[in-house]
Order: sequence, then C-alpha cells, then structure tokens
Amino acid sequence: MNFLNEVTLRYPEAISFAPGRPYDGFFDTEQIFAYLRRYLDHEAEQGRSPEQIRTLMYQYGPTAGQVREIIADSLRVDEQIDVPAESLVVTVGAQEAMLLVLRALVTGPEDAILVSSPCFMGITGAARLLDIPVTPVEEGEDGFSVAVLEAAIEREKAGGRRPRAFYVIPDHSNPSGSTMGLRARAELLDCAARHDILVIEDSPYRLVSPGAPLPTLKSLDRARRVVHIGSFAKTVFPGARLGFVVADQPVVDGPTGRTTLLADELAKIKSMVTVNTPALSQAAVAGALLAANGRLSELNAKPAAHYGEAMQSTLRHLDTCLPAERRAALGVRWNEPTGGFFLGMRVPFPADNAALTRSAENFGVIWTPMQYFYPGGGGLREIRLSVSYLTNAEIAEGAARLARFIEAESEQ
Repeated sequence: MNFLNEVTLRYPEAISFAPGRPYDGFFDTEQIFAYLRRYLDHEAEQGRSPEQIRTLMYQYGPTAGQVREIIADSLRVDEQIDVPAESLVVTVGAQEAMLLVLRALVTGPEDAILVSSPCFMGITGAARLLDIPVTPVEEGEDGFSVAVLEAAIEREKAGGRRPRAFYVIPDHSNPSGSTMGLRARAELLDCAARHDILVIEDSPYRLVSPGAPLPTLKSLDRARRVVHIGSFAKTVFPGARLGFVVADQPVVDGPTGRTTLLADELAKIKSMVTVNTPALSQAAVAGALLAANGRLSELNAKPAAHYGEAMQSTLRHLDTCLPAERRAALGVRWNEPTGGFFLGMRVPFPADNAALTRSAENFGVIWTPMQYFYPGGGGLREIRLSVSYLTNAEIAEGAARLARFIEAESEQ
C-alpha cells in the first residue's frame, strides 16, 4: 500500500485502477449531521434522558458496542442473518474484527489458519502481526473448490497441525472479483462441519453490487460454523471506520465450565486493544441504518447500480481496446465479475513494481500487482483492476492507456 501511494503521489496525472474505495460522488457532508440527529432522536424515543444521551456520546462506551441491536435488526431484514445482539461485537473497521478473531482462535503453534488465495492482504497482515502463519488454499480458474480446501486441511492434520478456520470473501472477492456459487457454499459448510473448523466470512461488497445477492454463508449456517465479518466502509462511508463481527459460537471456560459466546471472548480482547469503538462513528452509522429502516440494500441501490455500470464499462472498454483475437495472440485474459469493485487480469510479462512504475511514468495508468495477494507466492503475471473510484470517461481513457502499456510490454 505504501508503494502504491508513493506511485500515485509521484504521478498525479495518471489514471489509477488501484484504490478499492467508494466513489466520492455519493457522499454528502451534511448527511452526517442528519444521521447523527436520527440516532440521537432514536435514543430519546427509547426513553433516554438528555443526560444519558450526553454520557452515551461523550464517555467511554461498552466494549462490545452500543448499537448492536440496530445492526442485528439490519442483518435480520437485509441479510436474513437472525442472531441475538449479544453475539455481535462492533469494531474499528473490519480490520480490527479480523485481528480479534485470529487472536481468539489461535492459541498455540499447532493451530493453523487457512485462507483463500489470492487473498485480501488485511487478513494476512493481521496474521503476520500476531505471528500466525497462514496456509493458502489456491483458487482455480473457476473459483473456490471444496476439494482443494479439503486436501489442504488433510495436509495440515498430517503435519501435526490443527486447522482452526478458513477465511474467504464469498461475494465479489478482493482481489480477484470471484463469487462463490450456491452449491459451493453448501459444500463449504458441510466441509467445515466434517473437519470441525470455522469459516471466517468477510462480506464487504455484497450490498454495493447490482442484482439480488446469493445468501451469505452465515444465513445458511445451521451449526454455528460461520464467523461473519461485516463493514460499513463501502455501504455507508469509510471515514466512520465501523465494522462488526457476528460470533455466536458457544465457548466453554475450562476452569469454571461456564458457557459463553465467542463474541464475549472477542470483547475481552478488544478491551485490551481499542477499549471501545468511538461513539460518534457508531451514532453516524446507526443513524444511516435507522433512516433506511435497516435496509442498507435500499440505501445503496444507486451506488450498487453505479458500481455495476462501472464494471460493465470497464469490461466493454477493455474488449474494445484489446479485442478477443488480439488478446489471445498476446496471452491476455481477464474475468468478468458481475459486481464488486475488482477484476483480475493475466498478462504475458512480470507485473511487478518495476512494471507498475513504467506503466505510471510512460503510459499514465496505475494498477495493483497481484503478487501481493498470494501469501504462498504467485500472481507475478497478474494485475488487479479496481473500477469503483473512476468516472466513465476515466475508465475509457484508462483502459486505452492500459492496452497501450500491455502492447508495449509484450513487444519487449
């Protein structure tokens, strides 16, 4: 990320397919005040006095979060995830949720965490901070395969390690853009039950994608195998830095025999990390949820349509600039996601930092090397393109510049 930021600052005129951030055009500064007022009015309607509301906003709050009921209601109506509010922990973005979950699940060097590869670098970065090795489970041309996961689990067990969980983004994943089919979702849950592992489901792109999404793994989960991580960075606004984790798995305390929830264990760890999530951020996001009657899907209808069109526009312009016959001759191909922010492209040359610098300097276009997303190595001839932050005109010009860069690199 530091290198990408450096390249972006060095070549400000370049069109960047690198940042996976929401489009600024959907943000209205005044809306923040409306969201805050909506939340404060809600608390007053619930019977809180002005003094109690003042304390709620100005003082340290409960470690697990003060808007869990509102988030739980939203999950129930929008995602068919029906869990008690006590099973949620409100976090400082999804990134903190990943850190807490890894810290809670891994108790010794024999524990193993498996990740879908290519993989969002946030989970591998959190694992690195905690000195937890991750085992990559390679994604094939057709996406996730339960057979490949099962083989990785068996290898870990044969090596004396205990697989604890498998991390995956089932919908429009970062970085590849792939989506797990309904059958694969059911097979994954069956596999998790057979091998007694958890599935860590990361879910940031579902509600900013067009069309009806497939059911979340958590909504299909009947055996409490899924720990669901959510984020409001794409659906409300990233500046709030608000995420959450649904962890309704029972945990038995050895010395006392008392059963609690995994969410309680996460809250204990959080109390030693960030103490509590800022009340102001919780209030702003909760106000957005209340204003939409919990239906983030409706709140995000226009952004989802925009991002869907941005993806289709990118695919159209790439096809125009690199027609099928030409890209077959060059050895270039890309996938065609139906939503999300990202797509993956294979190129016939090493797509490393040096190539990225040449692309920015000589052709005025920036992308992300995919090798950063392969924890076990790989992806040297792949790039990630993000379509979320650009206008249609920028996409058209960026695709033309990218095609010229690919042609030039291929000739050399």
